[in-house]
Amino acid sequence: MGDPKNHIVAVELDTVESAEFYDMDNNHVGIDINTLVSEKAASAGYFDEDGTFRTLSLASGDPMQLWIEYDSKQKQINVTLHPVRVPKPKLPLLSLKKDLSPYLLEYMYVGFTSSTGLLTASHYILAWTFKMKGTAQNIDPSRLPKIPRYDPPWIQSQKGRKKLLEVIEDWEVQFGPHRFAYKDLHTATKGFKDSEVLGRGGFGKVYKGTLPVSNMEIAVKRVSHDSRQGMREFIAEIATIGRLRHPNLVRLQGYYRHKGELYLVYDCMPKGSLDKFLYHQQMESLDWSQRFKIIKDVASGLCYLHQQWVQVIIHRDIKPANILLDGSMNAKLGDFGLAKLYDHGIDPQASHVAGTLGYISPELSRTGKASTSSDVYAFGVVMLEIACGRKPILPRASQSEIVLTDWVLECWENGDIMQVLDQKIGQEYKEEQVALVLKLGLLCSHPVASIRPSMSSVVQFLDSVAQLPHNLLEIMKDRESKGGTEAFSSPASSSIAPLTFTEPFVSHGR
Repeated sequence: MGDPKNHIVAVELDTVESAEFYDMDNNHVGIDINTLVSEKAASAGYFDEDGTFRTLSLASGDPMQLWIEYDSKQKQINVTLHPVRVPKPKLPLLSLKKDLSPYLLEYMYVGFTSSTGLLTASHYILAWTFKMKGTAQNIDPSRLPKIPRYDPPWIQSQKGRKKLLEVIEDWEVQFGPHRFAYKDLHTATKGFKDSEVLGRGGFGKVYKGTLPVSNMEIAVKRVSHDSRQGMREFIAEIATIGRLRHPNLVRLQGYYRHKGELYLVYDCMPKGSLDKFLYHQQMESLDWSQRFKIIKDVASGLCYLHQQWVQVIIHRDIKPANILLDGSMNAKLGDFGLAKLYDHGIDPQASHVAGTLGYISPELSRTGKASTSSDVYAFGVVMLEIACGRKPILPRASQSEIVLTDWVLECWENGDIMQVLDQKIGQEYKEEQVALVLKLGLLCSHPVASIRPSMSSVVQFLDSVAQLPHNLLEIMKDRESKGGTEAFSSPASSSIAPLTFTEPFVSHGR
């Protein structure tokens, strides 16, 4: 339970669901002891006189009162939340039996702290009371100051309000990550000079920058006018990555729109993208332990997108160029411009196939139906790519080596799967890990969608919690396996869906 030297007892009012802290939702109250992982938590609300639970929204802006009471004899802490003008409920929201004496010192600070994260917010303490050995004095609601009103800078007059509010899109109100000032981004990127360009993303240039005052390093994706479907993809990115919290996903700091141009502000990934290390880095090469950790990092992030967030997110463009590395070589999955959200249990149907050639699953190219399984296919190809140090398709290679998946499978069938390993790795590697990655990569990129594992299973395989099937080679040989998904049995599966490639095939010589 955290660091015992911290001596911190806190009650959190949390409006952000963070997977790393096992949060229950984005509107809860929790009791924290020496750690941000709550000892006990409950959705925000209160119990009225007849015991009926009434939900409260912590982000509503309505004034609320919070009671934190600890009985040292009973060794019990009670937390009660209620609207300011509602009498204190008899039944607390949270009640925890816990001896706090190991965590409380003779002299300690009592106070408040807050943070806004990506969401713009203001926090106000209108009044507070504190008492040792007894009940704290009640607060008179009639004597509380009014909550200051905040007018967004774009609302300056009633006359100009209608005109200016027309350009504020629904997603800006609904999702609302921090809106940066254009002058700050302009200063950070030195006027968006070409010398500050980190690379070109799927829909525009990416600039490095340093924010004034804070000196925080950022990456700014500037979506230009000629980016096809730029607004739609920008909205998709805002709607997804702006609400995600996971150590293996690139964090969106905020955004800005200026004269029709779109800007996304991300955490800066100083090491750049994975493809640079696989193909364009002359001096520094990845050893096996780094590659294996990158694979596990991406698997963890993709598992979160598919199975651990409140909605399923299909990334739809998993490739080394979209895997970014921080200063400690931790891998983070980025570029959610093609991401699609849908509620759990709903079969998504896309009318337009998007992705990069070599990573597009057979059923996706034939039917246009994106799914978590098509993401798994792309991840399987990436696993093989990281281990083999080559691209999915090499047009000038010998017939047996043109397609990466076919070549690895053929070497396995011939009893020498290790020959595909990237020679730049050298001899410092664990053979069982390499074999696991190659075989799991083949399973994930199996042409039949129903045979591919879920990402939670992939994580278990990589963590050695679960074992691959003993007859996996026979499964891989059965390329025309029956029992595939609807994509193979539907009469519409023979039609060719329109394709969007986010990376030119010829320009990279693949």
